[in-house]
Amino acid sequence: MRAVLEARRKAAAVRAEELEAELERVRAALADAEEVLRRRVIGLEQYLEALAEADAPAEAVVSQRKPVVPRRAVPHRQDAPGAEVLSVDYQALMAAALEAGADGLGARRAAVVLGWDSASASRVEGARARLKRLVERGWLVEEKPGRFMLPAPEPDAVGAGRPGGGS
Repeated sequence: MRAVLEARRKAAAVRAEELEAELERVRAALADAEEVLRRRVIGLEQYLEALAEADAPAEAVVSQRKPVVPRRAVPHRQDAPGAEVLSVDYQALMAAALEAGADGLGARRAAVVLGWDSASASRVEGARARLKRLVERGWLVEEKPGRFMLPAPEPDAVGAGRPGGGS
């Protein structure tokens, strides 16, 4: 009887190991599929933005008298008059970073702000990518690893203007 129970225990252990390996394979496939989905959503957003720009009235484009350059989903901060030029999601991240103050905004909290599942690693990484994009473009700073906050105001931005700046 003991030999039968020992054989069953070994068979159950082997089956558990097989299922764990299968679970890891499925998790990896899910992460890959979520990444593909995230890229396609971004591509669709960029396509729709380009379509919206193409549908803009021709006279508005002529009256701007600006050189035509590719539009970025997140413009560089020095090229933008304010955060209102950012998309709604990025504005929400900026507001959350303001609310977080000196503690900084983490990627998991950013995923929650965006209405995403913060338990999903791919969603948290997607939120982190958006925060990093804001850092690259000058909207946020990452003084501590993984903690994103608003940059300190520039001293010359408080004064009347920049020397030598004509416009």
